[in-house]
Amino acid sequence: MEVSTLEWTITIGVTVAVLLFDVIVIARDPHEPTMKECAIALTVYISAAIAFGIWTLLYHGHDYGVEFFAGWLTEYSLSMDNLFVFIILMAALKVPRQLQQEALMVGIILALIFRAIFIALGYQLIENFSFVFYVFGAFLVYTAYTLVKSYRSHDDEHPEDSAVVKFAQSHLNVGEEYKGLKLWYKENGARVVSPMLIVIIALGSTDILFALDSIPAIFGITQEPYLVFAANVFALMGLRQLYFLLGGLLKRLVYLSLGLSFILAFIGVKLVLHALHENELPFINGGEHVSVPEISSLLSLGVILVTLVLTAVLSLAKDKRNAEEQAADA
Repeated sequence: MEVSTLEWTITIGVTVAVLLFDVIVIARDPHEPTMKECAIALTVYISAAIAFGIWTLLYHGHDYGVEFFAGWLTEYSLSMDNLFVFIILMAALKVPRQLQQEALMVGIILALIFRAIFIALGYQLIENFSFVFYVFGAFLVYTAYTLVKSYRSHDDEHPEDSAVVKFAQSHLNVGEEYKGLKLWYKENGARVVSPMLIVIIALGSTDILFALDSIPAIFGITQEPYLVFAANVFALMGLRQLYFLLGGLLKRLVYLSLGLSFILAFIGVKLVLHALHENELPFINGGEHVSVPEISSLLSLGVILVTLVLTAVLSLAKDKRNAEEQAADA
């Protein structure tokens, strides 16, 4: 895929401009956004992603357009799962509702930074070491297994109890009051750290963990760094609005983790098949390529779409049954 310097410049420039606009707007008027605000912003971001995908398809070719859509949907679904963790985190750390926009904005910026770093590292690895596809594939299959295991054991996520957050809380003089994005202030004559800093540390540490899942997943769909970056940008844009718009709905998507586990396992298998096709490891088939079928981008897109739709439909159906059973028992 030939991507011009102008395309990269425009993509990065628009991303930075949108982030700066969001930061300025939020800093001027910290508040809990209305449903109308969230719906309008989310419509704009999703429309922009679809327009970008169509432009990629027309300008760079059908295959690259399909790869973008498959990558974007995968990253978007993973981001929705991340949102559920953010909801738990905000509640556990008692972040005031009107300040959650600011915290989420910082989290999104950190996520973009970390993912850009991981994209660069991932691209260098796959360019220089073909066996990395085996590693990525095995990691995604293992991640899928842990999601299923967590679902079956009903283990709740507690990001606020991570070692990084606990270390910060125990080694920093944390104040009681939130003061927006102000990270230090004086309380009873002593200089203290705002609890917002703990929130940012928690968001940053979870962002790194999320990137460890999402970057191998997207590289399983496309190895084009431009598409990998664009899919991540469009998946993260609008995440703040989605948080407020679908906060309640996310709790009703009870099968989301199972749907994601299937998608990750599918991409993991796709990566392993690709690794076998490009095999250079001497202890596998004498270092020769293995003749195995490869999964096309179009099939990947279809599997991802069907899985997400089934996950949503079955989750909402189960939630409805649970509500009816509770009403009958009352």
